[in-house]
Amino acid sequence: MATITILGAGVMASALSVPLADNGHTVRLVGTHLDDHIIDSLQSSGMHPVLELSLPAAVEPFHFADAAHAFESTDVVMNGTNSFGVEWIGNTIGQYFQPGMKFLSITKGMRADDDGTLYTIPQALKRMMQPEDVQKVTWNAIVGPSIAGELAVRHQTCVVFCGEDNESLQYLADLFRTDYYHIWTSTDFVGYEVGAAFKNVYAFAMGLARGLLKHEGKEHDKYVMFNYEAAVFAQAQTELRQWVEFLGGNPTLADGLGGVGDMFVTSMGGRNVRAATYVGSGMPFSKVVNGPMKGITLEGVAAIEVVGKALERLTDRGIVNASSFPLCRHLYNVVVHDGPFAMPWDLFYQTIE
Repeated sequence: MATITILGAGVMASALSVPLADNGHTVRLVGTHLDDHIIDSLQSSGMHPVLELSLPAAVEPFHFADAAHAFESTDVVMNGTNSFGVEWIGNTIGQYFQPGMKFLSITKGMRADDDGTLYTIPQALKRMMQPEDVQKVTWNAIVGPSIAGELAVRHQTCVVFCGEDNESLQYLADLFRTDYYHIWTSTDFVGYEVGAAFKNVYAFAMGLARGLLKHEGKEHDKYVMFNYEAAVFAQAQTELRQWVEFLGGNPTLADGLGGVGDMFVTSMGGRNVRAATYVGSGMPFSKVVNGPMKGITLEGVAAIEVVGKALERLTDRGIVNASSFPLCRHLYNVVVHDGPFAMPWDLFYQTIE
């Protein structure tokens, strides 16, 4: 049996403790300074107040003040924070690494230099950490369509574990595999992480049609806007493939669990889709984030801001054609510049040169 320490007590990190506990492993769930209320609840009753579910008794909750103890004699270290905590994680977690550990990330997003050079979250973390700490562990991540609550109640879930070497991936997959949590593995680390990040960008677009229906008073009509959503989804999938290839991955993986599968489940709902629905109903995005969505974490929006700005820089440098990624550019204009949400249909479905 193995010992797995998870930093971050959000819904996805906590849900992943379920298959581990079911397999008899020791799971230590360490809350960040923002998770005190979650850890308090888990310590007093075993109930996760956001998931609204009890975690297995084998899951040991720790406040961050006790992190040093929680990371002792650990085989696997997991980063379970959201993308807004990447810089904090990069400056914090390396102190707990020991030679031979496996590092497993579930955080999705991108970071970029001022010149537009883009990095996946694992790549960004490595750049923030001391080189000697980076070398102590093997680097891996989980991608794919996985809603936390569904996993926590043991609904059938299929994902990909990606990383730098097959030996580490097989070890990690064996820790997690159950009759409801199905895992494939791949060493296309960059490709899968790019797909996982960009699906959040494009899932935002799926809320626009729902907002348009509300604006027109048609949300309860027999005929809605599935045609619209399917057309947007098709362009999103086209660009997802192109981003994976542009950043060094195999574009065909965007057609599977870590690409279109993940984008589909993310586009079915959630905070980012809800924010887009407000935009579709006619509310400028700046008013959305300062009104009905104020104080709510929007990871898809954060990804749009990073990627859209990087895309402008890459275009200025002549690295990316100005006609490429029209949906991504449109979403950036909507989010950053309060631009109109009308889709630039005539720019879609074209081959990028």
